[in-house]
Amino acid sequence: DVQLQASGGGLVQAGGSLRLSCTFSGFIEDEHAIGWFRRAPGKEREGVSSINSDGSTIYADSVKGRFAISSDNAMNTVYLQMNSLKPEDTAVYYCALSESSWYPHMEAYEYDHWGQGTLVTVSS
Repeated sequence: DVQLQASGGGLVQAGGSLRLSCTFSGFIEDEHAIGWFRRAPGKEREGVSSINSDGSTIYADSVKGRFAISSDNAMNTVYLQMNSLKPEDTAVYYCALSESSWYPHMEAYEYDHWGQGTLVTVSS
């Protein structure tokens, strides 16, 4: 079974930084994508960023220039470095795996496996 474990959430002041980690295990095809999603209180889930096995990345407009996704293939870990955090970034963040994906994407319905969420709270 594929399993994903997200960690790194916490409480931070506006303007601060956090780094989220997503560690995954199990049989994973060479071509895959890892995505970060978030759900803020009272809002729909939204895609934040994604990286595929070739290292290509995409970002939501709301986080471009502030967030950076990266991967450590040797450790089966994907990171989301979040800088210049804003109160509107407050949400539960989830990582997910899309199998057989040749490109990064944020179509949640195409993600096959999800980790538990990690809460990020940004105070003003």
